[in-house]
Amino acid sequence: MNAVVRTAKPSQLIRGATGDWEIVIGLEVHAQVNSEAKLFSGASTTFGNDPNSNVSLVDAAMPGMLPVINVECVRQAVRTGLGLKAAINRRSIFDRKNYFYPDLPQGYQISQYKNPIVGEGRILIDMPDGETIEVGVERLHLEQDAGKSIHDQSPVYSFVDLNRSGVALMEIVSKPDLRSSEEAKAYVSKLRTILRYLGTCDGDMEKGNLRADVNVSVHKPGTPFGTRCEIKNVNSIRFIGQAIEYEARRQIGIVEDGGTIVQETRLFDPGKGETRSMRSKEEAHDYRYFPDPDLLPLEFSQDFVDALAAHLPELPDEKKARFVRDYGVTPYDAMVLTLERASADYFEAVAKGRDAKAAANWVINELFGRLNKEGKGIEASPVSADQLGAIVDLIGDSTISGKIAKDLFEIVWAEGGDPRAIVETRGLKQVTDTGAIEAACDAVIAANPDKVQQAKAKPTMIGWFVGQVMKQTGGKANPQAVNDMLKGKLGIE
Repeated sequence: MNAVVRTAKPSQLIRGATGDWEIVIGLEVHAQVNSEAKLFSGASTTFGNDPNSNVSLVDAAMPGMLPVINVECVRQAVRTGLGLKAAINRRSIFDRKNYFYPDLPQGYQISQYKNPIVGEGRILIDMPDGETIEVGVERLHLEQDAGKSIHDQSPVYSFVDLNRSGVALMEIVSKPDLRSSEEAKAYVSKLRTILRYLGTCDGDMEKGNLRADVNVSVHKPGTPFGTRCEIKNVNSIRFIGQAIEYEARRQIGIVEDGGTIVQETRLFDPGKGETRSMRSKEEAHDYRYFPDPDLLPLEFSQDFVDALAAHLPELPDEKKARFVRDYGVTPYDAMVLTLERASADYFEAVAKGRDAKAAANWVINELFGRLNKEGKGIEASPVSADQLGAIVDLIGDSTISGKIAKDLFEIVWAEGGDPRAIVETRGLKQVTDTGAIEAACDAVIAANPDKVQQAKAKPTMIGWFVGQVMKQTGGKANPQAVNDMLKGKLGIE
């Protein structure tokens, strides 16, 4: 890894037996391109089909079968590069990466080495403490995926499924700018969000459509970077964090015991929460890269790039800034609302023509909270944007109180229906009749003379009285009206 200016904060350093250590992390994220056909053949990319059913003669490397570039994959790679604010290389070259691939029939991978389709870019990540960090992107290149070796179906044979063989991948390589497992997780999460907004990769890590090779090294602050180890094919953001934590401490322990770190490729075992050696790490010269003789250099015009740029969607950072500017929500709330494009669209539908801050509060706290609890995405929400907007309206015009609104939300979640009609038919309207509110206040005051004296000495006690009146009215009284009336009756300013 090359030295970079960025250094870890004191809180990010790991304490070892001989002092503090800094972690340096770089990520190579493999994102499957959203395309109906593979990178160099017309075979389907549909997930879950029978083994070896998505295989063309090109994928099987039959004699005389030549690769033909899928232009849709090129478009998706360029669109991704634009979304990463990266340089687009209008001339790139496909190379053969020579390596023993038991599940890639031609015995080499078609990839890009010195001349990738996308050059340097950047990603901004938002940390929980409010800090925004810029992480450099080194490159994005196109390459074909390998198939899948299956070892657990026979005691004497291994099987190979070539359905993934030849599927288009974008390998997105970060610069070594990350200094903690939390930053690495935030980086992958933000990258996945950008890819989903663009529609260039669905980011489904369970299906293997997004996975990361994690490069980790440690060194004492102010000294040269240490030797890195690569943790291969980590397919969960949580596992990425765990793998980094374990690997950093493993390396620190070795160096502090007088050993040296061997550059190698390792695997992460989620069950044990540890990494283990897979093989010695290859260098570029071990792969004997050379331009693929069956593929001409990939060239396209600036007009091709400009046409794709003109139709990019509004991306998360721009959308977040607009939400803060136009809706007046906090930067944190804007970040939460824009994590998924569908969530942002839902919020805008709720907020349109309404109190945007109230809408954001209901979307984030009530809706997202309930969806997370039940493991559902925004697309599966039983409460539509129109229904939630109606609930916000009912609170805004004082038809119902906040407490009743939560009860109403539960009814709509479980049963559906028009919130306004439910309020009418079930008698959920807020009590605004001052006579009824005054009667309830008088009853509570008369029943609690000791608390009355306490409230006069300690005005914050009024909150207890408000709670009792709300309870007596079944939560239907207007809380502000109750508060004002109690202040008058108790003589509290």
